[in-house]
Amino acid sequence: MTILAEELGVAAGEDWLFRELDLVVGEGECAVLTGPNGAGKSTLLRCLYGSQAPTEGTVTVCGTPPDERSPAFRRRVSVLLDDSALFDELTPRQHLDLLLRSFPGVEVQADPGRLLAFAGLDHRIDVPAGQLSAGQRRRLLLLGCVARPHEVLLLDEPERALDAEGREWLADLITESTRAGAAVVAASHFRPLVDQVADSIVDFT
Repeated sequence: MTILAEELGVAAGEDWLFRELDLVVGEGECAVLTGPNGAGKSTLLRCLYGSQAPTEGTVTVCGTPPDERSPAFRRRVSVLLDDSALFDELTPRQHLDLLLRSFPGVEVQADPGRLLAFAGLDHRIDVPAGQLSAGQRRRLLLLGCVARPHEVLLLDEPERALDAEGREWLADLITESTRAGAAVVAASHFRPLVDQVADSIVDFT
């Protein structure tokens, strides 16, 4: 399995955010984390990315313990977390060009213009990211996540700041990623998205 967590638990002081959590996500599958804010969804995503160590249990991603400090691991895992950001002075075209050229040994074949048209950003392709709306910035971040090579996709509330059309596009984005063989784990409050993309659900309520 691409993602395997067994008996996973994270403590916050004397309390537990979650304990005895098992998660299995294979190639081409999408697991969605649901539940209220503060229940541990974002914490689990950080554990899967290796930016937070669990208090107990084990987790492997692509056959190894997750480690965000490892360039080899980051080349296989694409992530959108709360602290994901853009360079305000760079345009969407420049963002994608920089991103797609950041993977040694990967031949750049994707056309940034075509990708940005898919995201509905073709009319903003040369506008600095700092001048984009919140929804447009979110689309650009999400597009960057799937445009780069990845075996695993981790998304924290990806629907945030998106309008109804953007949420439909997001569902297509996740579906395209799983069809390409990626294992996806997404935390979401938006039930229609959950119903569209989830092969399994982890409920933190």
